[in-house]
Amino acid sequence: MEKKEMLYEGKAKKVYATEEPDVLIVSYKDDATAFNGEKKGTIVGKGAINNRMTNFIFKKLEERGVPTHLVKELNDRETAVKRVDIVPLEVIIRNYSAGSFSKKMGMEEGVKFKCPTLEFSYKNDDLGDPFINDYYALALGLASQEEIGQITQYAFQVNEVLQHYFDKLNIDLIDFKIEFGRFHGQIILADEISPDTCRLWDKDTHEKLDKDRFRRDLGGVEDAYEEVFKRLGIQ
Repeated sequence: MEKKEMLYEGKAKKVYATEEPDVLIVSYKDDATAFNGEKKGTIVGKGAINNRMTNFIFKKLEERGVPTHLVKELNDRETAVKRVDIVPLEVIIRNYSAGSFSKKMGMEEGVKFKCPTLEFSYKNDDLGDPFINDYYALALGLASQEEIGQITQYAFQVNEVLQHYFDKLNIDLIDFKIEFGRFHGQIILADEISPDTCRLWDKDTHEKLDKDRFRRDLGGVEDAYEEVFKRLGIQ
């Protein structure tokens, strides 16, 4: 598959056209950002880990009935994906209190919820990705009621699969962010699932194995990403 002109460069990835109109190539970068781009840095090796981890997990999700944009892993940093129209909703599932939830609700981090929560943010960097609900999404024309229902179903399905899988790796899935896109009218999972987009804590030590180590200047960022990758046992 031939990589043609670059169509887009984001905080963590570059996206290229290919000779096939329905297929793009995503190239993962080592660049790291936090707080809506206010903090910037580099996590060496992050691009390769996030690319391979995402593809590994997406394959497992497809086996469990969640359609994804994955076409083919091309190399450590690049993957061919379906060309989707991204639904401008960031979908956040929380199993424990942490991060912005803890701040908003005045709750210490690490409290397990009685049931998972789902929230939407409007995917708009200029506005700081504000929290919205279903009615906002419908009023703004971001998604239809049917699409919101499908996204919600898939999001909880993803959570169930990931919780079960990470539990076997002695990792608590605290929360995660995912995105969906439209591909020929079908809602499918897009973007990535990685330590950039998930909060992952060691079950025994509660050590953070994710991007919070970068956000909060905890050190050992590369080691944390590599530890998750090692536990996944990706060949």
